[in-house]
Amino acid sequence: MDKLKPALLATAIGLALCTGQGAKAEQLRTLTVAGGCFWCVEADFEKVRGVQEVVSGFTGGTVENPTYKQVVRGGTGHYEAVEITFDPTVVSREQLLELFLRSVDVTDAGGQFCDRGDSYRTAIFVKTETERDIAEEVVAEAEADLGQQVVTPVLELGPFYPAEEYHQDYYKGTKLILTRFGPKKKAEAYKAYRAACNRDTRVRELWGDDAPFVGG
Repeated sequence: MDKLKPALLATAIGLALCTGQGAKAEQLRTLTVAGGCFWCVEADFEKVRGVQEVVSGFTGGTVENPTYKQVVRGGTGHYEAVEITFDPTVVSREQLLELFLRSVDVTDAGGQFCDRGDSYRTAIFVKTETERDIAEEVVAEAEADLGQQVVTPVLELGPFYPAEEYHQDYYKGTKLILTRFGPKKKAEAYKAYRAACNRDTRVRELWGDDAPFVGG
């Protein structure tokens, strides 16, 4: 297993603009994960060296082309998820999964941080038995490192539906919106939400120096 130890995390994140953008389409792979609020997961993984694109969306449910309102209202079965497109010659599936598990609360089966309910649960989605084997091995290693049960399941990937354009790259948006914190640009609203939700605080409590995106 090609693991990313804490000393190597600095080379895995913060270098998204230097990642060989000329990679051929046939070389690229995708990984779909659910980690609570997809704004946060997208913001985290767009920093990773070798990641070409991250799309916020929904998967795991029974309704075709669901809207954000339908999903968060409940009843569709969908998870808020992201589809990560990456260059495997730069970053491996194993490395991405290791980063993912250390960026969420893998002990929480009822949602993530301040976001509660089925749509905010964590999960890893796979398309093949090889992908399942990789995911299950990374989960087992994370459980051993943490010393607690990891409740994040490995599930078969079904259709992935991109969320509305409003949700894509939310963390760097410049449009002014009205929030519970007052009028703010989307990027400012995102930072205020992430802090208020205590996402980084809880991840730091669980993973300490192994938490790769704290403060992201």
